[in-house]
Amino acid sequence: MAELVVSAFLQVLIDRMVSRDFVDFLRGRKPSDELLYKLKNALLSVGAVLEDVEDKQVTNSSVKTWLDELKHAVYDADDVLDEIATKALQSKLDVEFGTKIASKNVLGLVQASTFRRKPSETTSLVEDSDICGRNDDKDERIKKLLPNDASDNKIGMIAIVGMGGLGKSTIAQLVYNDKKVQKHFDLVAWVSVSEEFDMFKVTKSILEAVVPSSTKDIQDLNQLQLKLKEKLMGKKFLFVLDDVWNRNYTECEILSNPFKSGTQGSRIIMTTRDVDVASAMRAFEIHHLKELQGEDCWKLFARHAFLHDANSYMHSEFEELGRQIVEKCKGLPLAIKTIGALLRSKGLVVSEWEKVLNSEIWSLSNEILPALRLSYKDLPSYIKRCFAYCSVFPKDHPFKKDELVLLWMAEGILHEIENKTMEAVGNDYFDTLVSRSLFQKSNEDELCFVMHDLINDLAKFVSGEFTFRLEVDSRSHLNVNKTSHVSYARDFYEKFNKFEALREVMQLRTFLALESSTPCYHTTKKLFCDLLPILSCARVLSLSNYRYKFELPESIGKMTQLRYLNLSSMSLKRLPDSLCKLYNLQTLRLYHCRELETLPRDMQKLVNLRHLDLTKTPCIMEMPMHMGKLKCLQTLTKFVVSKRTGCSIKELGELANLRGALSILDLENVESFKDAEGARLRNKMDLKDLPALGQLSSLQNLSIVGFDGILAVGEEFYGSTSGSSSIKPFGALKVLKFEQMLNWEKWSSFGDENEGGAFHHLEELSIQRCSKLTGDLPIHLPSLGILEIIDCPKMLASLPKSPTICELKLINCRKDILRELPLHVTEKLTIDRFDAVDMSVLVGGLPSTLKFLEIKNWKKLGLPINLDYSCLEVLKLFDCDSLRSIPMDLFPNVKNLTISRCRDLESLTVAEQVHQLDLVALSSLTIEECPNFVSFPRGGLHATNLGFLQIEDCLSLRSLPDKMHMLLPSLTQITIQRCTNIETFLEGGLPSSLNELYITNCDKLVESRMRWSLHNLAPLRYLSIWGGSKLDVVSFPEKGLLPTNLIIFRISGFSNLTTLDNNGWSASQKKGFNASPHLKICQSETIQSWSTAC
Repeated sequence: MAELVVSAFLQVLIDRMVSRDFVDFLRGRKPSDELLYKLKNALLSVGAVLEDVEDKQVTNSSVKTWLDELKHAVYDADDVLDEIATKALQSKLDVEFGTKIASKNVLGLVQASTFRRKPSETTSLVEDSDICGRNDDKDERIKKLLPNDASDNKIGMIAIVGMGGLGKSTIAQLVYNDKKVQKHFDLVAWVSVSEEFDMFKVTKSILEAVVPSSTKDIQDLNQLQLKLKEKLMGKKFLFVLDDVWNRNYTECEILSNPFKSGTQGSRIIMTTRDVDVASAMRAFEIHHLKELQGEDCWKLFARHAFLHDANSYMHSEFEELGRQIVEKCKGLPLAIKTIGALLRSKGLVVSEWEKVLNSEIWSLSNEILPALRLSYKDLPSYIKRCFAYCSVFPKDHPFKKDELVLLWMAEGILHEIENKTMEAVGNDYFDTLVSRSLFQKSNEDELCFVMHDLINDLAKFVSGEFTFRLEVDSRSHLNVNKTSHVSYARDFYEKFNKFEALREVMQLRTFLALESSTPCYHTTKKLFCDLLPILSCARVLSLSNYRYKFELPESIGKMTQLRYLNLSSMSLKRLPDSLCKLYNLQTLRLYHCRELETLPRDMQKLVNLRHLDLTKTPCIMEMPMHMGKLKCLQTLTKFVVSKRTGCSIKELGELANLRGALSILDLENVESFKDAEGARLRNKMDLKDLPALGQLSSLQNLSIVGFDGILAVGEEFYGSTSGSSSIKPFGALKVLKFEQMLNWEKWSSFGDENEGGAFHHLEELSIQRCSKLTGDLPIHLPSLGILEIIDCPKMLASLPKSPTICELKLINCRKDILRELPLHVTEKLTIDRFDAVDMSVLVGGLPSTLKFLEIKNWKKLGLPINLDYSCLEVLKLFDCDSLRSIPMDLFPNVKNLTISRCRDLESLTVAEQVHQLDLVALSSLTIEECPNFVSFPRGGLHATNLGFLQIEDCLSLRSLPDKMHMLLPSLTQITIQRCTNIETFLEGGLPSSLNELYITNCDKLVESRMRWSLHNLAPLRYLSIWGGSKLDVVSFPEKGLLPTNLIIFRISGFSNLTTLDNNGWSASQKKGFNASPHLKICQSETIQSWSTAC
């Protein structure tokens, strides 16, 4: 399948040949225009037949051989054009930077016919909802697992055997995660073994799973086994050894020796493709896993093939075609899932499903599953090569999306699309491979992905001899003429003879030290001097995690085609100046180069640099000048502001594409506001780190909003890591607000909080809509007065301590945060959206100085009688559905009580022993939208100073409090709205102090209006009655209804009303009267103002 390279590369080569820089550079040189024209036509001719070749090369070995040779030639052509483009760029930079270098005849591209250059790891996690048809297998295995009789062996070994893609690991995961199983065993551990059986690594993994961090200093198998034996002594354990390949009986016996110290009933589950492996491990039970059957196959397929409910496609042509396709998958879950994902990507197009069903690939005999080959064949050509490149990774190797995209970009296999970065294009390609089930999320690391073993085999098959995995692939597979991509695992001690076989490789493009392998601490200083000449045409070079101290050779500057250079975690003090000759370099990773002191001075010449990772490089204290010339730069994790020499902060303003993490150090060197504004940070909303704003000594108000890329706020924010520093960060800051930081997880404190750290004068701290933030908040904030934490549901940190907090607002946070309530909140506490918590969580009680308490959306709120509420003056309760009654005697000093939307509230009560208690402090009471509220305290509500009473939407309430005329002598205003079952005012009627009365949509109450005794209420000045559509009121008011001193009367909603008695109105007042044409107004001298809307 070598067409993947050709089809992906040909258009790139053609575009290069007709580009302005390429043509301008070659003008006046050889080769001639005629030769270029011929070459272009030849490439176009090859491209024209590729689609036909793609199908034929699967069945015709001669065609495949021809394609391999063509691929090799295309690589050569790419090298030639790449070198020409590099020379053109060098000439351009020479002019720009005034450098004079003698010109050389480029490559001698005369009419030569050829050109040759000289020298998956699993975890225990599983998503149950994705599994079909394996319940019986799971239950059968659990039955064998739980009994205590394990044959005559102290350890019971159970083997699950079956071909790749059948679901062996899935069964083991289901059994392992079963609650009964987990409860049955004292210790459980999951270990992924894979093809390379390393007894030390397997034993170490088991011990690490049993006792984390217990193997750090152990380098000897004997010590590991002794420690494991000790930890298993007398314990009943369950281990899962997933994907075992080793048949060596002796090694299996040695591995199992520590297990024998476990107690009777301990079990080991092993998955393997080979029954001989099960025999070598002395399994007492071998379960041969069978293929999925009939309807289970269909259910699994439908789940992946249809975007929506699969039942909606029953009895359709898609079901008929789908079932035929499923039958060809022969019951293999991996094949079914993969082919389902393929068809989902095609949509509901009958012809596309028919094409998959009738493909000749189903009939091919090959070690690669036909369903997987079909998924690969259906990929666009430009994504095929990206997938094939992944064969550079060994099986079970985890890889990160961002890193892989950078490798693809370095290899030149990402198309450039208008208005889209190459990184975005690569992300799209990656997502396509995930959607086709060719990549899958790692259960072990949420940032990583893996390929199933069979998918890895597919990638290796299509890449052929062009990829070689050192120490994994057989040396016989190394083709010095074709191998282009090499990966390897570092050793603790590295020697060049490990790479000796690569000396003759003629066009090595990738040399990749795998990230997950062991760091190298010992090597010779000659290693890289010997290595670099082999890599002269490399695009990708990763030398990370070489901890031995040495210098990188100047010869690295000769690798002019290099795009990706990873020197992370190397013990380097400096980089060679020649590195700045790598004009094509796109990515330079210097992560964790803790001893690196300086960057090369001519960094501005790396005009194609897009990603510069300087994370954890503490010794770099100055940036090279003219960093602003790196216009392509998207990632710059660290920037040091210089005052006189080096870089000004204004240089950042020229880097319009910056995103991700950016730590700006030495902000004290910013000389003016104009310089700071020139950095244009406000336009860089995709940044993931905050600059060292703590060093701005005059900053008083800081709001940070919408930086979704930020994961942590720490030393880069303060600008220093030492709490004992004479300069305390944020020394003048008074207001600090964080809002909508959707991925922010951690806030690290500054120095020793107890000794006084940052934010000494901070008065207001607000954190809103930071959904992933867990902690830690600053503790020592001596001046803090207002604290808000809103929509931070994962917040675990303790609240800041301050003697001056007057207002605290906690909305949608974890219940544990309530246990940390400051004891000195002097004014207002708002608690909102603590659904699954009751007030007992306030173990320390309410702050003794608290005056205002507002509780909202607390579905399980109770009011424990052991809490002291006597400090409260204002209490507001909203959406507290679990409240059935409110003991008023708990709140003797509350002046303002509001109860709203408490849907289960039935009553206000007063304890029997204090039933005559006068709630003398209560001045305002509001109860609204409590549909089950039925009663006030028995005998009436005794509140001598209550002046305002409002009852709204209490549909079950039949009457107001008893004896209002006696017990509420100060009541001046009553509002009753939409209480449809209140029939009348009880004994004694309304208090004589009433000044204002508002009645809205209370038909039963209005119907009894003649019993209100309003004529006795001499102070009543304002009366409003709204809503009476169900009442047959024709004339209003009746004689004797209204008091004599009423000044304002409003009436509305009485559709049958035709007559009002209004003798005192002037002609002008009557003109502004908007009444029904049937309404007749009679004269009255008692009312000064009418308002109607009947």
